[in-house]
Amino acid sequence: MSIPDASSPLSPVSELSLEDNEHENANLSLLFDRYKDKFTRFPNEKGWMGQNLYMYQGFWYSSENAFSIETMMALQDTFQAHSTDIYLATQPKSGTTWIKALVFAIVNRNRYKNDSSTNPLLITNPHKCVPFLEIEIVGKTPTYVHANTPRLFSTHIPYTALPQSILGSGCRLVYMCRNPKDVLVSWFHFSNKLNDKYHVQMTIDELFEVYSKGLMPYGPYWDHVKEYHKVSSEHPTRILFLTYEDMRKDTANKVKRLAEFLGYPFTEEEEAKGKVEEIVKLCSFENLKEVNKHGDFRKGVPNNSFFREGKVGGWNNDLTTEMSQILDDITKAKFHGLDISF
Repeated sequence: MSIPDASSPLSPVSELSLEDNEHENANLSLLFDRYKDKFTRFPNEKGWMGQNLYMYQGFWYSSENAFSIETMMALQDTFQAHSTDIYLATQPKSGTTWIKALVFAIVNRNRYKNDSSTNPLLITNPHKCVPFLEIEIVGKTPTYVHANTPRLFSTHIPYTALPQSILGSGCRLVYMCRNPKDVLVSWFHFSNKLNDKYHVQMTIDELFEVYSKGLMPYGPYWDHVKEYHKVSSEHPTRILFLTYEDMRKDTANKVKRLAEFLGYPFTEEEEAKGKVEEIVKLCSFENLKEVNKHGDFRKGVPNNSFFREGKVGGWNNDLTTEMSQILDDITKAKFHGLDISF
């Protein structure tokens, strides 16, 4: 098995068939067999959903699924980046779905009409428009043809664990983080929706316990954010660091900044015609939630599990005062001296 070589058409709206699922599961088994002798010797702890998490290069990873230590190690070994690629990196539950939609809409704004059902964002999940590297490596059919530029990918992998071909390619990378308290609460509700998949349900107290210790897939949250923030500060033309809160507060101007960074700036004529506002509306939480009321992103992962409230500060409804204070204290200590605020 090898990484897809981008030799087939872009097909972001395709659904996984039974054959695709079987192929993916077979590839996951191959990766487990390839790397198990290595990673099973790493430090491990029980974490999210009672899973065994393995520590590698300072971060925790699950096993035996697409978002795992096996797929990450395989990507490190074999993935080949292009200098024209665009990568979106996030911690899980940090606005990944939204930033995917915005970047896809910006880059493809002259390819699709935003009021037509031909636009993939109006008929499918943004995760199928901007594929995860972690899924791409085990999929049956590559997402992109050679001539398709730029290739858009997303990942939850920490910066220092990215494949060397990405780090050395000179490609653009967008990172978005979110208030860790809202991230925790989003994890909690997302986990409950996946109860049928994992057959485990965690209380908010149980999830808080493992989250605050960093025992989450791709955790600890704070170290993940700090890595990308550091590199963005050193190489601002290569890595754009965003916060979910800033994006929500001033979406139109942040979309213009994002388009400029990606190399797709809006012209004066486009701004005058309301193209920015058109994209903001297309990618609004309300619109994306309506489109994704039905269907599954993957087996056991319904499309609607990615759309709950999308609010800033929703953690107030689930976390106790004590939980909030503990997370605030950790965040203050971890982000000391950094210009990161929520």
